[in-house]
Amino acid sequence: MNPSIFDRAQTSARYLSGLLNREIDIAVVLGSGLGTFAETLVDKIIIPYEEIPDFVRSTVEGHTGRLVAGTLPGTSIFVAVMQGRFHYYEGYSLDEVTLPIRAFHAMGVDKIVLTNAAGGINLNFKSGDFMLISDHINFMMVSPLRGKHDQRLGQRFPDMTEVYSREYRQIAQEVASELGLQLQAGIYMALQGPNYETPAEIRLMRLLGADAVGMSTVPEAIVAKQMGMNILGISLITNAAAGVLDTPINHEEVMKTGEFVSEQFCHLLRRIIERIGSGHK
Repeated sequence: MNPSIFDRAQTSARYLSGLLNREIDIAVVLGSGLGTFAETLVDKIIIPYEEIPDFVRSTVEGHTGRLVAGTLPGTSIFVAVMQGRFHYYEGYSLDEVTLPIRAFHAMGVDKIVLTNAAGGINLNFKSGDFMLISDHINFMMVSPLRGKHDQRLGQRFPDMTEVYSREYRQIAQEVASELGLQLQAGIYMALQGPNYETPAEIRLMRLLGADAVGMSTVPEAIVAKQMGMNILGISLITNAAAGVLDTPINHEEVMKTGEFVSEQFCHLLRRIIERIGSGHK
């Protein structure tokens, strides 16, 4: 009989706890092109995903595929960073995609930052903007909670009224203002991928109220919310979505935009984590 997702997460958690030998204050998942933040940590412990029991492999360019844990410079805040995530479009189940989030929770983590690269649907957004995720639309048409319920994972029917912490969003806006950065806010829509959307699909998404579109984050957010974790979501708008501009979309553009704003992103994220990690729920 195959072990349950709960048991698999516990196995991963025990392995990581043994290596880190320290409680994690906050976890971070880095999206495409945003992996540089992990390099800024002090006294890093680097664990390739292939060494972690029950973790799958990251197969996408821009996702290094390792867990980096270390201290935020100038603080005592211990951060665990996923330098690359898993995606449904890679052929993994949503249990596999979200297992790291469940493992973090099993290790006692209750604060998590989910980041991603996204296409801008909102006509006021431009490439290089950061968007706070205020809410999401799950157009993947599947939930990571589907299947036999295990009450050890959380409620069967978790409330999704406020997935992304209002307090954390306020903190992020305050930090951005102090740094002189404009921080957009909006609704993120998730699709299965891996193909990019058609212009007709983007027009529909705009009518439905989406501001940005991507292929990740929502399954992780749903699972984190089920387990009672406090969530901040940030999208990097790497390109205009299909049909907004008369130019094709490609993954190289996503990576270049991430590199271009890397320093800004690291500074913003560091300051946000300083505030959140210092005791905010």
